[in-house]
Amino acid sequence: MGLGPCPLPSRASGPPAAPRIAYERAPDRSGFDPSDRDLERATEMGERALAAPTPQAEEAGFTELIETYGGAEFGGRPWSGDVLARAHGNRGNARARLGRFDEALADYDESIRLAPWAVDPVLNKGAALESLRRYDEAEGCYRAILAVQPKDPAAWNNLGNVQLMRGEWRDAVDSFSEAVDLAPQFSFVRCNLAIAYYEGGEDDSASERILTNLLRRYPDFQDARAALAMMQWAGGLRAEAEDSWIRVEDARYGSLKWLEGERRWPPRLLEAARSFLDLKSST
Repeated sequence: MGLGPCPLPSRASGPPAAPRIAYERAPDRSGFDPSDRDLERATEMGERALAAPTPQAEEAGFTELIETYGGAEFGGRPWSGDVLARAHGNRGNARARLGRFDEALADYDESIRLAPWAVDPVLNKGAALESLRRYDEAEGCYRAILAVQPKDPAAWNNLGNVQLMRGEWRDAVDSFSEAVDLAPQFSFVRCNLAIAYYEGGEDDSASERILTNLLRRYPDFQDARAALAMMQWAGGLRAEAEDSWIRVEDARYGSLKWLEGERRWPPRLLEAARSFLDLKSST
């Protein structure tokens, strides 16, 4: 990833302040003593937690690590901040998957405090803020990343998500397009770009063309297949919509609550889904 300033325009009022990512404060890990038994054990505990079969078990594993090595007696070890930052960040991920976003945010904030040089907890904090509909704060996280990593496709994609949810579909198209250029192999970003085009309503054919081309390469891509079905339905292509829908195997796309609350489709696509699914439920 490249470094350097990212000339991103700010909104009129500006998003709330986000943490500044300070690469210069990153530790020199070559100075960590590999023979340190505590470091070895902490690493093993972290690996076990990451391999846990459920988010609950993962959370418990990282909690054990934090409680074991978060005491003052380990504070002077050169590796302690790095290890604990990773533990808090990963516990935050587990808590976010469990829908406990406020607790996840507390972990991300602690991870950022311990490792102000790290990008991942800032990105993940932004995603948790999105889930809480705190879009301006989420934007601040993504712009903090882009200020030091202007070629980070995940940050561009997530910024596009925020813009789309706020109805700023032109800005969303620009952000998703940037992410596609940086990571053309990320199919989900192309799907997001198609949805942003559709939300604007200026060229629905561009949206369907992106999704059709995407499905030629990835015929089992459920998100693209479901979005295409709804666009076709709203455009009066009823037979094509039915043909697309019959190939959607993920039952979540049949739930308006999930589409709105979890997948977070924007209003126009959600309205197409509501029309289609209401008809399906009445037949």
